[in-house]
Amino acid sequence: MTDYRSLSLWFDQLGEPLTTRPRLAGAAEVDVAIVGAGLTGLWTAYYVQALDPTLRVALVEQEIAGFGASGRNGGWCSALFPVSAGRLAKEHGHEAAAAQYAAMRDSVVEVARVARAEGIEDVAIGGTVVLARSQPQLARAEDEVGESAEYGLGTSLLTAEDARARLAATGVVGGTYTPHCAAIQPAKLVRGLADVVESRGARIYEGSPVRLIEPHRVQTDVGELSAHIIVRATEGYTAALPGLRRAIAPVYSLIIATEPLPSTTWDAIGLRERETFSDFRHLIIYGQRTANDRMVFGGRGAPYHYGSRITAAQDRVPAVFAALQEALVELFPVLRSAAITHRWGGPLGIARDWHASVGLDRATGLAWAGGYVGDGVSTSNLAGRTLADLITGRESTLTTLPWVGHRSRNWEPEPLRWLGANAGLRAMSWADRAEERHGRASRLASVANAMMSR
Repeated sequence: MTDYRSLSLWFDQLGEPLTTRPRLAGAAEVDVAIVGAGLTGLWTAYYVQALDPTLRVALVEQEIAGFGASGRNGGWCSALFPVSAGRLAKEHGHEAAAAQYAAMRDSVVEVARVARAEGIEDVAIGGTVVLARSQPQLARAEDEVGESAEYGLGTSLLTAEDARARLAATGVVGGTYTPHCAAIQPAKLVRGLADVVESRGARIYEGSPVRLIEPHRVQTDVGELSAHIIVRATEGYTAALPGLRRAIAPVYSLIIATEPLPSTTWDAIGLRERETFSDFRHLIIYGQRTANDRMVFGGRGAPYHYGSRITAAQDRVPAVFAALQEALVELFPVLRSAAITHRWGGPLGIARDWHASVGLDRATGLAWAGGYVGDGVSTSNLAGRTLADLITGRESTLTTLPWVGHRSRNWEPEPLRWLGANAGLRAMSWADRAEERHGRASRLASVANAMMSR
């Protein structure tokens, strides 16, 4: 039997029994069938129920609600979108780009609103501080603030003194701050949403692995659902479905958490408003101060696995955990003796052009959302609201956003996919080391980013 509490600190903190709901048994017919009981699927169910309570909604999940990235992420609910405003503007125009990012900011507020309304605990809107710890990083911070001003994104430039006042890391020369982010306890959010949609009539079938999605039919190991609309909400696990192995690449992000830290330690570090934090290095890191004063710290660095394989063993890579702890202590030497109590990880989903998307093909009744590149807590909420509008035929500003109906091309076949994804990962590491040595921006990361997102 799976020990679901071991999936993450977040699951370990839950007081509820983590037993599975009933499996799908035999055949059933509904109006809307959702594959995946993570945040995308649950937000979709939540808003469909709000718009039309008469619709019969069912979700099928291989494990338990929130098993994937929804219950294992770093606890950021941010207004970040994986496609820059500048790139969206080139593709769709300035107004459309600004609208997409405005919708992302609204999503942060909406997640917090629903959490309060439904009695779901531990959502704190403290914003995000991103540190610059070298001159190349400071130049990237200034560029980001320039784009923010052009599109109204609400990001401000911090002096070294102002940045250290929020987060007293080593080597700080500046940074940025945005108020549009909440620190959350993601397992409480996703499990709370599951309880809410179930209480309002949705059926959630756990322990029901899906083997095939086709128009108006979902086939599982234990039964079959037929529906007018089928929503694929499988994110990093999409590649396991027939015909979709090259649609979304599962890329791992790993996380560590410290023991609860004393107030004197937090006085030295900062994060008094529970800001989430990162810095402007190329190989992404991210962190937050939890409600019970732990430091949660994660980042990329785990390899992409050949053939888009996903196994439980890949959730834990000792070398990456060690590198994360080293990076954490380098940022905050006061944490050198802090005990690491939890280590975990899991796959997130990346489309070939790093472009999240949502849509509904009315001819087939097949809907989808995903490719969040690690920005899924808020983006899944926007996806759920958008899908609910599309499913119920409601015209809204959401259904005209530039990510609606976007189609990413497939990833290359193996071994090209494995070579390209891992070469990109190495390029980011090399670029960071080159900037540390030479004190000037590395072009390698820019070239790698351009190749990966084309």
